[in-house]
Amino acid sequence: MAVHINSRQTRLSFSQEIKSLLQRLAEQHLTLGDILAETSERGFSLVIALLVLPFLFPMPPGATGPFGAACLILSVQMLLGKRSPWLPKKIAHYKFPRPFAQFLLQNLRRVTKVVEKIARPRLGKIAHHPLTWRVNGFCISWLTILLISPIPFTNPIPTVGILLLAIATIESDGLLICISYILTIFITALFGFIGYGLWLAPSILPSIFK
Repeated sequence: MAVHINSRQTRLSFSQEIKSLLQRLAEQHLTLGDILAETSERGFSLVIALLVLPFLFPMPPGATGPFGAACLILSVQMLLGKRSPWLPKKIAHYKFPRPFAQFLLQNLRRVTKVVEKIARPRLGKIAHHPLTWRVNGFCISWLTILLISPIPFTNPIPTVGILLLAIATIESDGLLICISYILTIFITALFGFIGYGLWLAPSILPSIFK
């Protein structure tokens, strides 16, 4: 589902776009395809943020897979340099239940309002460099893989990194993008430490409980 860039929407801040989607939601059910069509290139980051936001909160088992898969599809497209987002029809036509969608959008709006106090267009040469778009896609893809990894109680950690990078991309904030890269490295190291600890656990725990 390729769409054209809407010049009016690209001038809106991230929180303003959330407000617009909330107003539309009051009138009709929104699908992921609707949101992509509404925001075009910016829809990459907006839909990714919508998909990962629930993982800041406790999620039912099995929810990580579908949401993570859709996020990974979009972020890989960014990695490949695509500017028009596409999702398989089955995912694009997914309708958020209205109460759940309102919960997502309202909480995302709160999150973005906080972040937008520090996010603003900076270091434009970095923010608008074609390679930056691909690196952002790579980082989001990698963090999504960490998000859907079977390590318990870690979902909020990569989620914070994805949200920060998504908002930095929307706001063309080169400084925040660089900070997000550093955070991605830190999160990767943290997961490596946790994974190493889990790998050692079977041999260490028996000696502890002797």
